Amino acid sequence: MVTRLLVANRGEIALRILRAAADLGISTVAVYSRDDAGSLHTRRADEASALQGTGAAAYLDIDQILDAARAHGCDAIHPGYGFLSEQAAFARRCAEAGVTFVGPDAETLTIFGDKIQARALAVRSGVPVLRGTPGSVTAEQARQFLVSLGDGGAMMIKAAAGGGGRGMRLVTGVDEVEEAYTRCHSEAMQSFGNGDLYVEEAMPRARHVEVQIVGDGSGVVTHLWERECSIQRRHQKLMEIAPCPAISPALRARLTTAAVNMAAAVRYRSLGTFEFLVDAQAGDGASYAFIEANARLQVEHTVTEEVLQLDLVQKQLQIASGRSLAEVGLLQSQVPTPQGYAVQVRINTETIDATGTVRPAGGVLTTYEVPSGRGVRVDGCGYAGFRTNPNFDSLLAKLICRSPSPDFAVAVAATYRALCEFRIEGVRTNIGFLQNLLLQPDVIADRID
Repeated sequence: MVTRLLVANRGEIALRILRAAADLGISTVAVYSRDDAGSLHTRRADEASALQGTGAAAYLDIDQILDAARAHGCDAIHPGYGFLSEQAAFARRCAEAGVTFVGPDAETLTIFGDKIQARALAVRSGVPVLRGTPGSVTAEQARQFLVSLGDGGAMMIKAAAGGGGRGMRLVTGVDEVEEAYTRCHSEAMQSFGNGDLYVEEAMPRARHVEVQIVGDGSGVVTHLWERECSIQRRHQKLMEIAPCPAISPALRARLTTAAVNMAAAVRYRSLGTFEFLVDAQAGDGASYAFIEANARLQVEHTVTEEVLQLDLVQKQLQIASGRSLAEVGLLQSQVPTPQGYAVQVRINTETIDATGTVRPAGGVLTTYEVPSGRGVRVDGCGYAGFRTNPNFDSLLAKLICRSPSPDFAVAVAATYRALCEFRIEGVRTNIGFLQNLLLQPDVIADRID
């Protein structure tokens, strides 16, 4: 059993994990970089341990993280999301040190950390994929692939590693290939240390639907239904919904079965998310394709928790302690059907100029007041007096609103009202942008045109 947990992360997700561990009676240790001592997670753990260095580099230092775990007597490490969460080398080092890595094993992380390998697994599992290349490509090979699609064809150039929309570009003409390829390669190298790229045919008017799964490593895998993540800005999610309002029961069954089959094929352990593109123009028989899997806890796990009334992080910790799905109450027959809808939006410290360019905003929070009430949840890391740090992601808080109504528009309206109750001063945020987004008729109707 996990008895003492080191949380190798920061911000709202570190706080989320610390609370889940405390509810299970697990003592906790937080780590922080030299320039992150003022972050709230350092005050919420039972102990805090300083790391040498600044910025993300400190949280990516495997040796320092393992040294901190040993020094504080931790028998497990939770990586959260980002940083070391999908690093197979880190999971392997944890196993060698006799420390439980709260997540999938190194072999699973290796497969899903490479989108080309993940795509190959989908093919072996009988899951549809988009027409694409079986391996990495040169710029010339990418150009030839686009030509092969014929007039009107379009393709996505994608980084084989990483995620978050980095190293990804839509290309609609052969004259765009060279520049797009160069940019994607540069972004991939800078973000992931791996510049390999592959290409896939673009699916026009697609919905982005993801399936949450959980496994215990025995080959038994359960799906926890799906989320809608189609509303994005430059391939980065802006709004997440559970369950997806637009898909039929028959299509939902096809997607969840595909995700479970792929996860079972690798004897998946812990939480994971399988992402699909779904043709927005069709009904029950809509075509769909697997695009990638995230072998970790997702930013948007919250909406699944709200519609199922489950604590997924607690379940993740229990599975890491060796408990089976049956023992934690997550066999498929034990999973409830989603009730109503939950919506999540991300509050970032940022500015948007007249051209639509987004830039991080900095400063000291002079006021930080969040909404409350029935069906309102805020996972945040702000407080009055907190100084934002440009060395880290600009995410300040996640607002999650749940409505028991079967009318999706009710959940959107509740989210809008809760956004209006935020009072954040001292630093500029995207709250105004999100308010305008939630007033759009297409968003309210969950309509893709």
